[in-house]
Amino acid sequence: MTEKLESIWASLEGAQPVINRRQFVKGGSTVAASTAFAALASNANAGHVPYSNDYGPLVVTPDLQTGLPLLALPEGFTYKSFGWTGYIQDDGLPTPTDHDGMAVVAARNQRIVMVRNHELSRGESSPSSPAYNKRGTYNPEQFGGCTNMLFDTRIGEFLASWNSQGGTIRNCAGGPTPWGTWITCEETFHAWNQPPSGQETFTGYNHGYAFEVKGFGRTNAQPIRGMGRFSHEACAVDVATGIIYQTEDARPSAFYKYVPNGAYGRLNPGKIDGKLYAMVLDGVPRLDTNNGGAPQGTTWKVTWQEVPDPDAKEARCFDQASDAAIISRGEGCWEDQGKIYFVSTDGGLASLGQIFCYDPRRETCTLLFESTDAVGQVDAPDNIAASPRGAILMCEDGGSNPKRLVGLTQDGATFPFAENRMELCNYDLDVINDSFPGARDYWWDTLPEDGSSRSFTSREWAGATFYGRWLFVNIQSPGVTFAITGPWENGAL
Repeated sequence: MTEKLESIWASLEGAQPVINRRQFVKGGSTVAASTAFAALASNANAGHVPYSNDYGPLVVTPDLQTGLPLLALPEGFTYKSFGWTGYIQDDGLPTPTDHDGMAVVAARNQRIVMVRNHELSRGESSPSSPAYNKRGTYNPEQFGGCTNMLFDTRIGEFLASWNSQGGTIRNCAGGPTPWGTWITCEETFHAWNQPPSGQETFTGYNHGYAFEVKGFGRTNAQPIRGMGRFSHEACAVDVATGIIYQTEDARPSAFYKYVPNGAYGRLNPGKIDGKLYAMVLDGVPRLDTNNGGAPQGTTWKVTWQEVPDPDAKEARCFDQASDAAIISRGEGCWEDQGKIYFVSTDGGLASLGQIFCYDPRRETCTLLFESTDAVGQVDAPDNIAASPRGAILMCEDGGSNPKRLVGLTQDGATFPFAENRMELCNYDLDVINDSFPGARDYWWDTLPEDGSSRSFTSREWAGATFYGRWLFVNIQSPGVTFAITGPWENGAL
């Protein structure tokens, strides 16, 4: 551990947990700091919000850090890039690639800590850099894991980054907790006690779990076995109860809840300590939310069926819950004002994506939004985040090019907020490396030698998370994190 990191961790002593910029009351109701988008759940046809839906036309805008025209944003918005793949971090290790789910988890004064996933498995990183195998490692044979970043919201600067957890497979999404940690999820599944894909022999590590990562300090890299072993995508914690809700990136998949046995905020990794359940709708076995043709605004009554073997030694968790409702490829999941929002990325009659809202107090699930137009609405939403002004921000991951960040307002309208305009040439790599020494990415090996550019505009957005006047978000590859700010009060986000 470097002296600089030890100093950073010491400076964060007393940092407070952060979820969507609001305090929480243990075991009670939350104190909202924003209107959020809870209105969508109570009224699918809510009235017009008292501000415009969008922020106007998107304009290609230079990165304040490198000067390169990487994003298109509404007029008045600016951004800085950070954490480019290969950038040498404060622990001396290069930044891994494939940036994915992310959230702000803790804050002290103007300094905030984010945890960022890297969706990697064995063989998907530089041979010289199995970077995670230095600290907080689960399976030394695997390269997936997390990095942490420190950002100063007052001066608008990234201050540090370091590896925080590793030895896992395809850390896709996850979710922040009210107690100041991040739950990172493996998007993979394999037969019990058999080697996962790409690994020749079984070395004692089963995969398909969730892990808890600290905002600062050391992480133990032990699986939260009670949360189940399946192709995890994202999760969200009910602030009042500490119950964790989870999506599954598989077809078909279920929507799960994990009820820990321990005290609030103690997940007891390494053993099964709690119960796992799958969602059942209207008491109908295998109700199909994708092909049933339910109209937008449909609300179902929710019950739960226990999954007896969360480790899935003999059968998938989905198959153990024979009545579980069918979700087509569960993706993003986010808690806001006591409600849990989750995504089916290819759900709906047009296979363009659905957003649901589960209400734990009423035990209902509502289909809030279903895309029917890939261009005019959204093409395959993935990660989502609640915005401070009452909307949902969707990270697009479909066939669109360029890929977009798309807002969804309380009245169901959609609008593009940002576009990925990354086109890089060999000269650009030198410019990036000036700001981020060591920056490189295995995709860049194929850049044209004649100096012409290669387009990355079709690469997905991931990990959107708001804090104060800042939006943090990733483009998965070549692998870069952005901090965006501007006149939020002019629109719905």
